[in-house]
Amino acid sequence: MDNSLGSRHIPTLFSPTDSEGVLRHFASIGLSLALTFAAGLTAAAPALAQTTPASATTAATVPTAGFKLTDLPKPPIDSRDKFVAFMRETRKEDQKMLVLRFDRAQAMIENKDVWREKELRAYLLTPREEFVLDRNRARAYDHAFLDIGYGVTISGPHLVGRMTSTIDVQPTDRVLEIGTGSGYQSALLSHLTDQVYTIEIIDPLGKRSAANYMRLVTAGYSEFGNIHTKIADGYFGWAEAAPFDKIIVTCGIDHIPPSLLQQLKTGGIMVIPVGPPGRQHVLEVRKVADAAGNVTVTRRDIYNGKIVNFVPFTKVGGGSW
Repeated sequence: MDNSLGSRHIPTLFSPTDSEGVLRHFASIGLSLALTFAAGLTAAAPALAQTTPASATTAATVPTAGFKLTDLPKPPIDSRDKFVAFMRETRKEDQKMLVLRFDRAQAMIENKDVWREKELRAYLLTPREEFVLDRNRARAYDHAFLDIGYGVTISGPHLVGRMTSTIDVQPTDRVLEIGTGSGYQSALLSHLTDQVYTIEIIDPLGKRSAANYMRLVTAGYSEFGNIHTKIADGYFGWAEAAPFDKIIVTCGIDHIPPSLLQQLKTGGIMVIPVGPPGRQHVLEVRKVADAAGNVTVTRRDIYNGKIVNFVPFTKVGGGSW
């Protein structure tokens, strides 16, 4: 690949966070019991749920004057030099970060963490360095979890890439993320659909992420204006905005929350880390119906049995689900 150089002056407001992967064996499980249970859970959802600075039913950032996915920049992706030059000119981003971003993308392709052009472009258009703590900026593109405060982390690029590629977001999809964290995962998703909803349970973290989206929108990243944010217990999903075509969960739990299954459309895909603390398997969960209309759920381990350690799926009042 070629080599090349850049610097964007984006006003600093905050330092974000993120909580955060093929056995071809599919296990079918009955759904009716889970959905019945889910209805009860939804009714019992705690009332503390609140939206961050903007409304739950509107984008959490400043309006983006009719922004469409077709308005996104289309950088060349066949050459590092061309990519860096394009992004320097169109978004005035830092050259060193652009080189690191492009080089990490090549590793992600080789590792089969991204395998379609749309997810590759979404990754390349998302300035990950704007979603990490200042002290970790130089490590933004490391293949590692990074601390972002409040006892949570931002997942590494490879994990984010594989989980995002697994749910195969379409432009018309409505997508729910559980565990906003730094806001990076939803920022990446906003390059794939303009209907992104994300829930964070840690109040100051959720507010920080919403403020960061606002900062970046004013700096020219209009796509982040289509992200809806909410501070609530993600275990109960976002009933008012449901159903969702895709759901991505970025915190570990030992079961699939019934409310999330209920809010996932038939034909939809969820990706979620499931297992005891420190020993999760990242599952692709599909909600499917046969010709007779019988609904079942299939599961697939997207890392072929590899254990991936996630931060816990916490609940209101403390503790984990």
